[in-house]
Amino acid sequence: MSADGDYSQVADKQLDSPEAGPDADLYNAVLDACEVIFRLPAQAQARSTAITTTEGIRFRLPVAGHPPYKVFWSSEGPRIEAVFPHP
Repeated sequence: MSADGDYSQVADKQLDSPEAGPDADLYNAVLDACEVIFRLPAQAQARSTAITTTEGIRFRLPVAGHPPYKVFWSSEGPRIEAVFPHP
């Protein structure tokens, strides 16, 4: 998919849970969201909300068909920062 540095250690660890879990559709939907971020970052940004963290601005992209899961990402790279349920 993308280079190793495209995922934070936090995101990499968080992706282990849906990968090993019983919901393959959730895992595939998360990967689809990540693919949009990497291939079409402008489109991903348009579909995301932005939040300010101590590390800077992070975008929050909903995982299609799996609310409340979101992919948190930064435009530098882009890079996936975290993946978890979030309202």
